[in-house]
Amino acid sequence: MTAPLNLTRQKLEAGELALGIGLRQARTVDTAKIMRSIGFDWLFIDMEHSTFGVDTAVNISVAAQDAGITPIVRVPGFEHHHATRVLDGGAHGVVVPHVDDAATAAQVVSNCRYPPIGQRSVTGALPQLDFEQLPVAEVVERINAQTFVTVMIETATALDNIEEIAAVPGIDCLLVGTNDFCADIGIPGQFDSDRVVDCYTRVISACRNNGIFPGMGGVYDLGLMEKYIGLGMQFILSGSDLALMMAAGKAKTAALRGFHS
Repeated sequence: MTAPLNLTRQKLEAGELALGIGLRQARTVDTAKIMRSIGFDWLFIDMEHSTFGVDTAVNISVAAQDAGITPIVRVPGFEHHHATRVLDGGAHGVVVPHVDDAATAAQVVSNCRYPPIGQRSVTGALPQLDFEQLPVAEVVERINAQTFVTVMIETATALDNIEEIAAVPGIDCLLVGTNDFCADIGIPGQFDSDRVVDCYTRVISACRNNGIFPGMGGVYDLGLMEKYIGLGMQFILSGSDLALMMAAGKAKTAALRGFHS
């Protein structure tokens, strides 16, 4: 059997947008199929800013693979076990927050990729390979090729080191955490600032120079999203489950109350 493709990687390599949705409130495995039906390409299963445990994250990840949507987990820290446990459990990629320099990015790669690229420990049959018992060399090659490793750019320090971070072999994507970046440079919430434009431009350039993908999170105004996608942003965190629920719920209750004069 052929290993399931990382569909988000496939879209990005074809020059398309890959649209993700953040999960913090949703806990059931059918969430994956629901978000795929809506039209999203990847799940941002958020273990940094939620109470998700590993079991919930990997259960959703396994369901996502069969639903045809890419499960990517934002882990809560740099320690290797945060990444390796969700990858062993079924995630097709990880997002690591607050990566400020190339040394940290290199450690992330080492944690997430098998030798000879990294030092991830080899385990038994994996859900990404439909639990087939395959030669170890084949497992290593397939999983290294399909695992999507993203680091977040969230500070002025990270931006100063952007070319060095982007050049680390084994990194696939630089995702700007715009909320934290703006807070770090003293302009919280000013997502339309020229300093954000400069950040995005530099990140996009560094990604293009190194054959990897630029991504953005924290910007959800459609006008600004259009602007930044026009600059070249490709891996797009489009919102969250809570935001979708709140917006749809408010629209429905407002409409229904409008029927009663």
